[in-house]
Amino acid sequence: MEKELGISKGLNLINRSTFAMLGSNGEEGYPNIKAMYRMENNGINEIWFSTNTSSKRVCQLLNNPKACVYFADLENFEGLMLVGKIEVLQDDKSRKRLWRDGCEKYYPLGVKDPDYSVLRFTAHKGNYYHGLENVDFKL
Repeated sequence: MEKELGISKGLNLINRSTFAMLGSNGEEGYPNIKAMYRMENNGINEIWFSTNTSSKRVCQLLNNPKACVYFADLENFEGLMLVGKIEVLQDDKSRKRLWRDGCEKYYPLGVKDPDYSVLRFTAHKGNYYHGLENVDFKL
């Protein structure tokens, strides 16, 4: 499978996925995995999430922005791993971009709640898997 086909199929998987697994580096360098709701994506290169500023995840990402994101279609045994870096954002534009009805349940002070952070993941490389084929690619 060609790189372009792997990227195209990987993007298709992202677009139909509600959740992704986010891997960050925890205490003593051990990996930590957490399911995250995929808020938005800009192609395959940029994935957006939101989370609580007070979470362990934000602390980990501020200490080490290296991360990976994994999307899976369990019925078709299809997966996409992206490796890159995450920025923790609290600017008004980023917060408003991801604010949805119902967010006040988690951030009662609204879009300017200090406990509301946006995560922007930027992928540098990836691996798409399906049908016993692996495709590594750089972005």
